Parts: sequence; structure tokens; C-alpha cells
Amino acid sequence: MANRYQQGMDVRRSILGDTHVDHTEGCKTSFDEPFQTLITEGAWGTVWASDGISDRERSMLTLALLAALGNFEEIPMHIRATANTGASKQDVLEAFQHVAIYAGVPRANHALKLAKQTYDEMEQD
Repeated sequence: MANRYQQGMDVRRSILGDTHVDHTEGCKTSFDEPFQTLITEGAWGTVWASDGISDRERSMLTLALLAALGNFEEIPMHIRATANTGASKQDVLEAFQHVAIYAGVPRANHALKLAKQTYDEMEQD
């Protein structure tokens, strides 16, 4: 498991960036440490570390799933990650258009609003 944790941390840093991961790690407590380990090993060390699809495709899938399920809190983080995954603005738009058709226009509309705000912030940084 130590290897999966380290691999997960490496992938997490490459996708989300050191600043985000350092902040999250700095906020970690004994209460949420098991949860952070679960995410690092499961999401990042297993799913994101897989070479079955590209980071670009995985990014698009993640954004579409977040929007479709109404998990809007993580959309800005994953929009920022597109700078590292290679998913373009057009890719994100295409993913959210699929959300509109298959999961509902209101969810896609809100996701697009968050994406626009986040891209604006990214361009100003």
C-alpha cells in the first residue's frame, strides 16, 4: 500500500499541482487523515494512475460526472487541473453538452457557469 499511496501522491500532484496538494495536506487532521489516504490511494493511486485512458479523457469524464451528479464544489478544482491534463476549453464544453442531454440542462448550465468563472480566475493569475 505504501507504493500505491506514493504513486497516488505523485499523480495527485501532477494533476492538481503542488499548491493545492500542499494546502490540503496542511489542513489534514487525525480526523480526516484516513479519508485523505483513501482518496490518495484509490482515486489517485489506482484510477488516475491507470494508463487505460489519457489524463485528458479522464479529466473530461471527471468533470462530466461531477456536473451530472451535482457535485459542483469540485468543478473549479478540476477545471484548474485541465491546465495539467491537456483538456481544452472546447473539451470541457463538449463534456458539459453531454451532461445537458443526458443529465439535465440545469446541471450543465451551473457547471458551465463555474467553468467560466474559474477560467477567468486562471487567466488573471
